[in-house]
Amino acid sequence: MTLSTSLDGYEVWFVTGSQTLYGEETLRQVAAQSRAVASGLEGLPVTVVWKPVLTDADGIRRLALDADARDDVIGVIAWMHTFSPAKMWIAGLDALRTPLLHLHTQANVELPWADIDFDFMNLNQAAHGDREFGYIQTRLGVPRKTVVGHVSNPAVRQQIEQWQRAAAGWAAARSLKLARFGDNMRYVAVTEGDKTEAELRFGVQVNTWGVNELAEAVDAAAPAAVDALIDEYLDVYDVAPELRPGGDRHQSLRDGAAIEAGLRDFLEAGGFGAFTTSFEDLGTLTQLPGLAVQRLMADGYGFGAEGDWKTAILVRVANVMGAGRPGGASLMEDYTYDLVPGDEKILGAHMLEVSPALTTATPRLEVHPLGIGGKADPVRLVFTADPGPAVVVALSDMRDRFRLVANVVENVSAPDLPKLPVGRAVWKPQPDFATSAACWLAAGAAHHTVMTTAAGIETWRDFAEMARTELLVIDADTTVRSFHHELRWNQAYYRLAQGL
Repeated sequence: MTLSTSLDGYEVWFVTGSQTLYGEETLRQVAAQSRAVASGLEGLPVTVVWKPVLTDADGIRRLALDADARDDVIGVIAWMHTFSPAKMWIAGLDALRTPLLHLHTQANVELPWADIDFDFMNLNQAAHGDREFGYIQTRLGVPRKTVVGHVSNPAVRQQIEQWQRAAAGWAAARSLKLARFGDNMRYVAVTEGDKTEAELRFGVQVNTWGVNELAEAVDAAAPAAVDALIDEYLDVYDVAPELRPGGDRHQSLRDGAAIEAGLRDFLEAGGFGAFTTSFEDLGTLTQLPGLAVQRLMADGYGFGAEGDWKTAILVRVANVMGAGRPGGASLMEDYTYDLVPGDEKILGAHMLEVSPALTTATPRLEVHPLGIGGKADPVRLVFTADPGPAVVVALSDMRDRFRLVANVVENVSAPDLPKLPVGRAVWKPQPDFATSAACWLAAGAAHHTVMTTAAGIETWRDFAEMARTELLVIDADTTVRSFHHELRWNQAYYRLAQGL
């Protein structure tokens, strides 16, 4: 099964609440204006599908069940055009498992002051109809995003798009199958975690396959498939002369291509959208998968090194949430710091496995010793991530819950790194280096992260709400004192929220 990262196959349903009190003529006007509002959302990355106006509890419940039953329906946008008594929504909202956005809007931008009569007031009651709807959502504890404003406002459309992207990421997690090749790195704490709880919370299936099952797929790779990949590498990358056909190290490139071909075949045959490897468990593989991993991430797969399946989930989710936008998502790790006062920077990389989706430059394809793993020198793509805004996100198992920690950062231009032949990024974290690092450490956030240059922080907020998962954000407004307070509040809240 070929992995899809496109948003094209998804739908979001637009539903409108009203009632029969005001008669059929009013309901016809409600339907017409509802269609007009829904049409104002055309052009968003996920298609918005208008649904007939809802006026009774059974119809509302049935729509919720229908949405839940459709894998391609990833969200519901609800608007109370007139006054829709909220008790009608109890059964439907209680049944709804599809992400919900409450759009607090109205048909007109400006009020026609000189023409307003009570017929107009009866028709245009969203100002208090949506408040009734907000009450029942809060009373029932329904997770949702609330967007306020007219659909002609670009800020409103932007918020809805961010939510759509989060919903697509949530749908991808709920259907994700993740293959671990071997176990996680020995003695490392943060790569451990409760895989059963992860399936309950995020829907992802995490299971393990022996690395030699992967090696068998690599050995079975057809020579023609390897040749086709070599041709693609030569066309797309700046390939070192020693790796080109006839070069002294060309066999290393063929070995790397065979790993990619076999790994792709294995993942596609099993329907996997994410995977992990470990340099401590390479079996009969000739080299640590580097080039193959980099290219698979760029194609939308999730990946975590050293068996880190939690980060592999994040990379896949980030790839889906950023689909169609410039940039991409990659495994990342804070490696070392430049501590010049006032100009502190972080140099991030991860051995070989950083996605070339982070750069618009042409990566160079090279081979170098690795120093760990005990295998032949691996091939890899060498580049530096483009300057620009990014977010780094980590997922940690905190015993009684999962915790997401996100830092808003700015990738910057890097000095020449002639002796560091890997994919890498250099960034400045918000609000400043010291605050960022202190908060990250206080949160117990993982050292493996996903770096995304395509899915912004608001999309991650929406994703966390859908997953009912703790999210701690480090951004321009963060202080160490306020962050510590949030940690303590969250500790109490999430313990209480789980019940006995």
